[in-house]
Amino acid sequence: MSRKPRRRHAAARDPRGHWLFLIIVLPVMFAMLMFQGWTDNEIDAAKTRRPCTTPVPRAVDKGGPVLRIKDGKVSSSSMPARTVALTFDGGPDPVWTPRLLDLLRKHHAHATFFLYGAKAAEHPDLVRKIRAAGHEIGSNTYTGADLGTSSSARTGLELSLTQSALAGSSGVRTGLLRMPQTTAMDTLCGAEWKAAQRVAADGYTLVTADQWYRKPSQGAVRQFSQNETAYQEAKKLLGDRRVDRFTTVTAGVGAPSGDTPASLWERAEGKALLWAGAIGRAFTSAMAWVLAIAGALGLLRLVTLVFFARAHVRRLTRFRPGSPWLREVNDPVTVIVPAYNEEAGIEATVRSLLASTHPYLQVVVVDDGSTDRTADLATWIDDPRVSVIRQVNSGKAAALNTGLAHAAHDIVVMVDADTVFEADAIHQLIQPLAHPAIGAVSGNTKVGNRRSLLGRWQHLEYVFGFNLDRRMFEVLECMPTVPGAIGAFRRDALMGVGGVSEDTLAEDTDLTMALWRAGWRVVYEETAVAWTEVPTSLRQLWRQRYRWCFGTLQSMWKHRRAAVELGPAGRFGRRGLSYLVLFQVLLPLIAPVVDLFALYGALFLSPVQSAGIWFAFLAVQLVCAGYALRLDGERMRSLWSMPFQLFVYRQLMYLVVIQSVVAALLGARLTWHRMQRSGTAAQQLRSKDHEELSSI
Repeated sequence: MSRKPRRRHAAARDPRGHWLFLIIVLPVMFAMLMFQGWTDNEIDAAKTRRPCTTPVPRAVDKGGPVLRIKDGKVSSSSMPARTVALTFDGGPDPVWTPRLLDLLRKHHAHATFFLYGAKAAEHPDLVRKIRAAGHEIGSNTYTGADLGTSSSARTGLELSLTQSALAGSSGVRTGLLRMPQTTAMDTLCGAEWKAAQRVAADGYTLVTADQWYRKPSQGAVRQFSQNETAYQEAKKLLGDRRVDRFTTVTAGVGAPSGDTPASLWERAEGKALLWAGAIGRAFTSAMAWVLAIAGALGLLRLVTLVFFARAHVRRLTRFRPGSPWLREVNDPVTVIVPAYNEEAGIEATVRSLLASTHPYLQVVVVDDGSTDRTADLATWIDDPRVSVIRQVNSGKAAALNTGLAHAAHDIVVMVDADTVFEADAIHQLIQPLAHPAIGAVSGNTKVGNRRSLLGRWQHLEYVFGFNLDRRMFEVLECMPTVPGAIGAFRRDALMGVGGVSEDTLAEDTDLTMALWRAGWRVVYEETAVAWTEVPTSLRQLWRQRYRWCFGTLQSMWKHRRAAVELGPAGRFGRRGLSYLVLFQVLLPLIAPVVDLFALYGALFLSPVQSAGIWFAFLAVQLVCAGYALRLDGERMRSLWSMPFQLFVYRQLMYLVVIQSVVAALLGARLTWHRMQRSGTAAQQLRSKDHEELSSI
């Protein structure tokens, strides 16, 4: 019984478990950033309040600064003569709270600290020190928000979060509240009075301060911030001999302490809030560094690409192998075209090869078990230079090796079955092989179907990313990939590394790295132009780039020892692999977090500054992309789509890298995914030819 061969092109199931992790982690990270941003922004913004439209009730205005409202009845209390209740708002402050505590201890005095819940969560040790010194703690809300202009829900959140922060940091609840932006009783006017009634109904005792002209010897509640001015004023007041007692608010009016033990559940909630706040602050601080590092890396990459691209242009006719003083290469060439279900484009590909100006060609089409008319269409091309080999479905690497086994010439060109060649592409591609040290040449791949927005984005990536990268790689002698769409090789170099390996999904990258390690050099020939068909949907793009990225990671791991080797292999390893790790793995991995932090900056820091940084970076990218387009002889009009690329396309590419890294770490195995073809690779080439004819 014959065993049915396993189809190498069947779609493999991608690992999905980590997406659940990302779906959970990214929203949690975003929520922490938003909460931390809201906290910091609200504290900084709590500076002013709306003016009163109606006065405070007369009974309140003439009463004392300690106010209770129960069943609609208002009662107030004042400090007895020669008694002063020192109160400090805001904080705890890491600088001034310890100094104030030392000052109070020195004068054997007690005070009431009305704390921001957010600051209490940030400095729980200071809250515990306040309690340990015998002082009283009150609420100044979580962020210092003006309760008169806050909704009932916002007010409830401000108060409940403060209670949780106090319970988590010192194990107490407080019944005392000083409404932010209020001083004496007459400031509880208009909307503030309505808010005071709402919070008093929840059981809070409201504490304001006596008028500034009330003498301390008459008994008073004094209100201070936590800063240097407050320290000096409190120090002066503590030296007043007309005051016998400096105490807390509740002790001064003879009421039970405002601080009561929190329940076990309240303490647990408080601890969770403290941990969340600590993580949020650490995350925000770390993201600031990550943003700086990512920005520096991105800018460094752009500057490096342009610098070496310029160096590549200068050396083209002076130093580079393949310069005019080397012989012209007219040797016969074998072109290998691996194909699987490529009936949409195989005929155009083969006919473009046959139209080549290079006179001596052997075209070997290897049909890798196609289920459509791919092999038939190639066979029906009536040209003796074309041979078609059919094999059971075995994968692209096996198809290339089959073609290599049937190659009749010493120079081999490997192409994809969706690629259309310009007439002089093959001749230009093989010219650098005149130098005996060069084992492979990368051609210039251009996007044929670029009329859609997705096509334009990929066109910019090919020109600005891939081709500009290749110019730099040639100067640094570390070309990591000869693309499968267009690449020329010495046959003996290919045989020397064992042909095309099936170890990775990126067989072109794996092969190029193997050639470097075998001592061969790899260069880029920008004048050898081929037009390829790119994915027309995000799903197709995802599958293609996932395979590329996963295969590149496999190749990098396989050839990692190149970094410690000597000669061309060592140069490639230390330069090429380092570049790939830094800019094609590490930078994309941290990029989603950078995007989150950029949104955080726009919402909570400085929108103008955030937008300015973004537009400045975009301007640098546009300049560099324009330079790349000029070098490739492309029109600048494609640049209009680049700003939109930063909102969709870039994020997709980042997620591809994340998916690939996780899949590689989990040991997943993928197969050669096939893209649905439409035969549009020659679209732009025909348009270019038409424009050239029109200009004659």
